[in-house]
Parts: sequence; structure tokens; C-alpha cells
Amino acid sequence: MSVLVVGAGASGVHATLTLLERGAAVTLIDPGTPGRSYPHNGTPFSALPEVLADPAEFFLGTDFQAAHVPKPSGRREYYGLPPSKDFVFDTPETSAFRPDGMAALRSFAAGGLAECWTAGAYTFDDDDLADWPINAADMAPFYDLVARRIGIGGAQDDLTAHMPLHAHMHDPVTLDTASAVLLDRYEHRRKDLIRKVPRFRLGRSRQATLSQDKGDRSGCSQCGRCLWGCPNGALYTPSLSLKDCQSYPGFTYLPGQLARRIEMDGTGRITGLICQPQIGGPEEILSASSYLLACGTLETGRLILESIRQRTGEIPYLGGLMDNRQILAPFYNLSLFGRRVPVDAYQYHQLAMGLTPTATRPYVHGQITTFTSGDLHPIIQQMPLSLPVANTVFQAIRAGLGVVNLNFSDTRRTDNTLTLDPGTGDRPVLSARYRPPMGEAPMLADALKTVARAFRGLSAPVVPGMTHTRPMGSSVHYSGTLPMAETPAAFSTDKTGRSHDFGNLYVADGSVFPSLPAKNLTFTLMANASRIASGMPLDR
Repeated sequence: MSVLVVGAGASGVHATLTLLERGAAVTLIDPGTPGRSYPHNGTPFSALPEVLADPAEFFLGTDFQAAHVPKPSGRREYYGLPPSKDFVFDTPETSAFRPDGMAALRSFAAGGLAECWTAGAYTFDDDDLADWPINAADMAPFYDLVARRIGIGGAQDDLTAHMPLHAHMHDPVTLDTASAVLLDRYEHRRKDLIRKVPRFRLGRSRQATLSQDKGDRSGCSQCGRCLWGCPNGALYTPSLSLKDCQSYPGFTYLPGQLARRIEMDGTGRITGLICQPQIGGPEEILSASSYLLACGTLETGRLILESIRQRTGEIPYLGGLMDNRQILAPFYNLSLFGRRVPVDAYQYHQLAMGLTPTATRPYVHGQITTFTSGDLHPIIQQMPLSLPVANTVFQAIRAGLGVVNLNFSDTRRTDNTLTLDPGTGDRPVLSARYRPPMGEAPMLADALKTVARAFRGLSAPVVPGMTHTRPMGSSVHYSGTLPMAETPAAFSTDKTGRSHDFGNLYVADGSVFPSLPAKNLTFTLMANASRIASGMPLDR
């Protein structure tokens, strides 16, 4: 059997690997914008300025673009991406996009948006999957499978009740000083803290980052270069699995291709995929026995909508678009004032937190990041001081600063949609409309108040006036427009990912999520795509 997979992001590469392991012949098409090489692989962050030919260009870009306002929204962002990650967000002019109510990001890179993720890998439990036609037991073998492939660090702790452990989990990366102080304080004050703030739990992040060697990937060397791209492969990105796919004789990779539309026969079965070179040129048709879409919720939606428009002249709406609201809450660990910061250290979150659910309040998830060698200018620029003074003050307080990135769950609502607008050229424009749920503001305020109370109990109070509610779209956890459903309906799939509209089409990205839990979704994207690929019939 031959399968045509569209998209080489987190979902696409793991669906492809599963199909290849089952013996299928797989053709994978993708725009496939390549990443950049890592200069001086063995050199830690602190020594890079001495060995780089042009340090300013490496750290800030050819026109110092990294010193400008960070993506995605500008003001009050505390995370900036360096020039080495610009390739992730390069988009072709022929794939125009018009957001309404969300600051959405897209990627056409080999590996997709997860080429610049922070490696948070969390399982969904039965509460998270309550609206899905599957449960945690259905997902468990595929969490195990993906963990075996990529390596995930974690530990048994207070978060385990809401983040079930799985096989192939190794010890997490060694804690940096600030994270170790915070976790130690929690463990010593745990009983009293939970009595005062009953919903609060703290533990180790689940990281898709190796603490020990695995195959040709080395364990984390604490080089401090995570943000610019891990030079030794310790921090997993989907492009690593794309390389694994290329070792199979039944695999064909066609980068540089944009999927335009699908063609169907009179029975609703797909007969071919129309694609076009990203650099321009004539369209061509690719055919297979089955087709699997994994190009991300936005681009999968575009492909479905354009196919219907070309066939019928109609432009429907795909409802139920979801995303995680995020709040960034800086805190200050008072005991670390003036302490030295280890620059050559793991940069991303090493701790995570949760607010346990109640009858009226859903689970809230948070990742906790302390500051080592990250892109720090967004914070310095926002201090109400002159730049030289702000820099001096920041160096004194830096060791104690951290940020909690709070994630909130979302549900499908019919007024949040994807559709096509006619535009002014020969191709319609993908349009995304998003409106937050009613009553969101008090829910966010309640959660933030709870987190602030917990961090005061850890002697690491949330910094007044610096909390930032990020615009929708910032989390890039888009999902929900072609949901899995027990009952067949237009623009949905069954629990195996098979489309209810097209007989030989499967969807294996976030489009099929019937609801969006608060936890980071990338691990579940990979596991669910593997689950869907494992059930596709191969006897045709």
C-alpha cells in the first residue's frame, strides 16, 4: 500500500515513521524550508563571542533584527527568538493568511513549529480526554512509542497524578541553581503550602531533552545554546525524526512542495493531490492508495477549504478553532539577589506546576523558566530605566528572576472559524477568526491570584505590574477544526482519524482534537499521529 503524507512537522514525521515501520511505502511532501547549521558545535555559549567571525550577526542578525520587538505580538513579551530561528517562520507569498482576533504564527520549515519549541512533553489524562472518543489507555502505547523514539526526561512527583508516567523515561537534565532552590523550598514547605493553596502542585518538567546519550544524539552538555539551536541533538526537534524516515527504503521525501488541493471521484474518494513547487512552476498531481494530512491545523484547513471551493464553488466554514490562552507571570526568588548566574546551562523550563481541577475550575498548567543565557533584551528594554541603568540593575537581580508560563484549556465554539476570503489575486486568503470564551477574564484572574499566593509561599513573589496576558495565537497550539467524533458529521473524522467526508483521507494533526487541554500539546500530537497511522489499513 502507498500512503501520501502532507507535512513534515511533529505529527507528520511520527505518522510517517509508524507507517514505515509497518512496511508501507510512504511519500512525504512538505515545503521543507531547511534550518541553519550550528557553528562551533563544541563551544559553549560563554565562549562563542571569542570564536565567531561576526558575533553581532550571529546573536542579533544582519540588521540587528533580534534587538527589535520580539515575536509574536511586540509589547510585554519576555521571550525573543534569535536570527538562527527565523527560518521556522518564513512563509511563501502564495499562502496568504488573514487573522482576526489572534496573532497566529505559521511554519513551512522542515520539522514545523516544533523546530523552536521548548521541549515540554506532557501526557493527557482521562480528564483531559473527556470530550474525545478515546481515553488515556488508548493513548498510552503511543506515548511509550514516541518516548522510545525521542527520549523524554521526567520524575515521579506531585505532578504525576495529572501527567501519567510512561515507558522510556530517563532522568531529567540536571537542575540549574535557581530551579533547584525553588524545588527544594517546595519540598520542605509542601505540607503547609498545599494546606494554604490546595490546588497548587510543583514538580519537574517533562522534557524531550536527553540527559544521556541516545544513538547518535549526545546528552545535554549544558552549553547554554538551546535557544539558538541545540548543537548536539540533545533537545529533540522533528527534523531529527525526518532523518530517521530517510533510512527506510520505502520512503520518498519531496521537499519544496506546496499542497494546493485534493481531487476526488464521484464516490468521494481522493484520486490525487495537486501540488506546486514552492519557488513557482506548473502544478503536478501525486497519487496514492491513502492520504494523510498533517500540515498543521491552519494549513490542513486551507487544503480542505480550497479543495471544496475548486470542486463546488462553495466556501464553507470550519468551526471550532482552539488555542491555549497563556499568561506570563514573572517572579523573583528573593534569596538569590546578587548571586552569580551560570551562563552555560540548560535554558528552558526545568520545573512545571499545575492547579488541580475542581467542579468549577479546570486544570491549569504552567512551565517555570529561570534565566541563564537566554535572549534577555526583551526584559531589559521593558524596565522603566535608562538602558545603561536597566542593564546594571538587571545583572544584580537576574539570578532570582523567573517566569511562569500559564496555559489554559480551550473548547470548540462555532464562532471560531477557518474560511477562505476571495482576496485580490487568483488564490483566496485563509482567514482565521477567534474570540475568547465568555467569562474568561475572571477565570484568568482567579488562577493568577492562586499562583501568586503559592509563589509568595515559596518566597518567590510574582513581580507586580509585569504579568502579561499573551494574545490568542501566541501559544501556536491551534486545533479543533476537523474533530474526532463518534457520530459522523461533516468536517469531522472518526476516532481512527479517517475523514467522514472523504473515503481514503486521514487527518493526524491538531485539527482532530475535540477539546484542548491546558498542557502543551506537541507530545500528544506525535503520539496521536502514531496511533492514527498504526490503524490505517495497509491491505488495499
